Amino acid sequence: MRSKHRLPHALGIALVTFATSACAVAAPPEDQAAREAELTIRTLMAAWESADVAAIEELFWPDAVYDDFPNQHTYQGSQEIAGYVLALHDWADDVYFNVGQVHVTSDGAVAEWIFSAVQARPIGADVTVATGLEVVSNGVTVIQLDGDRIRRAADYMDTRPIMLQLGGRLEMPGGSVIEMDGR
Repeated sequence: MRSKHRLPHALGIALVTFATSACAVAAPPEDQAAREAELTIRTLMAAWESADVAAIEELFWPDAVYDDFPNQHTYQGSQEIAGYVLALHDWADDVYFNVGQVHVTSDGAVAEWIFSAVQARPIGADVTVATGLEVVSNGVTVIQLDGDRIRRAADYMDTRPIMLQLGGRLEMPGGSVIEMDGR
């Protein structure tokens, strides 16, 4: 009598094991996509840090868009995007992005970061001298993926702290002035 029930029981265990294995196999593509999105945004931030044009061109689709919201400019295409990244290194040495939290979405990722650099050369018409001062600021980069490459990216940060750290002043309507020492 026992032997009659052992076969169905063994078959039941085999089916449960198979179903559990099938579920375990089905989960990794989502996990893999999340890992790839995080790796992509971390690689982007490393490319910013090192001014790696080849990495930038590999990460982005040739017709990708990168919105630089702090400066209200949009860069179209991987070559313009590479120029955007290189422009940082035109004035800054010792560029560093400390990536903190990365939040993965269904089609991309968001990275929170702290940026630091030494202002070693003029910053266009805004800062016409090299101060040699370190600047630190925080921000967020958002990427939208299309397959394994970035279709769109956007940076969000407040650039005011950088100008204040370099000795700038912000004169407000009504006569008040904002300087780094808090006045």
